[in-house]
Amino acid sequence: MHPNNKHINGYDFAALIKTEPFLEKFVSKNKFGNDSIDFSNPLAVKTLNKSLLLHHYGVTYWDIPKTNLCPPIPGRADYIHYIADLLSLSNKNLIPMGEDVRGLDIGVGANCIYPIIGHQEYGWEFVGTEVDKECFNIAQKILDGNTNLVESVKLRLQLNKRHIFKEIVEKGEKFDFVICNPPFHSSREEATKGSMRKLRNIGKQKDGKPVLNFGGQNNELWCEGGELAFITNMIYESAHFKTQCLWFTVLVSKKENLKPFYNHLKKVKAFDVKTIEMEQGNKVSRFIAWTFLDESQQKKWNEN
Repeated sequence: MHPNNKHINGYDFAALIKTEPFLEKFVSKNKFGNDSIDFSNPLAVKTLNKSLLLHHYGVTYWDIPKTNLCPPIPGRADYIHYIADLLSLSNKNLIPMGEDVRGLDIGVGANCIYPIIGHQEYGWEFVGTEVDKECFNIAQKILDGNTNLVESVKLRLQLNKRHIFKEIVEKGEKFDFVICNPPFHSSREEATKGSMRKLRNIGKQKDGKPVLNFGGQNNELWCEGGELAFITNMIYESAHFKTQCLWFTVLVSKKENLKPFYNHLKKVKAFDVKTIEMEQGNKVSRFIAWTFLDESQQKKWNEN
């Protein structure tokens, strides 16, 4: 994990239970004699997430329906911390803090996780976009329930599912970074297979209908063409906003998709492209980052 990640040393269940007593119901000793939860139980995972947000990130209210994506907090925090490192490259190796730093979260989801962590860790402001009205409303309810977030995170509903930045980014508006956890799968069937794989990996293979232990609705888990189509579209749209954002970034689930993404980025003449790997235990995830601004423009960006 990133050295700045609050969860680098695992979970302090005693402290978490003190913050959220309901968590105790799900905690038991695993085969190694350590406190843990059953990660195939959706309610246990959701309660752990809520406990982490309350305990570590100063959230006073957080709740999502069991049908919505319930992401693992440590992995999402890692993405935020690596974004911070990225922003420091053109800022004299100092992580820029405070409300002058603006992030655009594409597909904020019902959980609103990136704006919560980004604001609470670094004081950044966010605009979160969402195509699903129900997810939009749930995320707004979370923001409304947290006085320390409601003024710093604004949500915008994307009415055209084919667009990512268009009809969202306003004329003359600037963002220091774009963050995005795209729908990785191309169909419900593919998403279901992915869930079955997760269950096998944690030794909880079940017969019949799988339980999505991290939840997820249609727009959160799959789209036509999967991540290959979504990110390709994102790359080409980003070229229309090249002077309005310092760094565009997006999570990439399938390593084999990196080559076509790099080819597309070459076509749109991105100035710099990076692949940043993140390790959480045995899992390796990654995101790609690109900018259209040259070194001189990047330096001027931080002087403005």
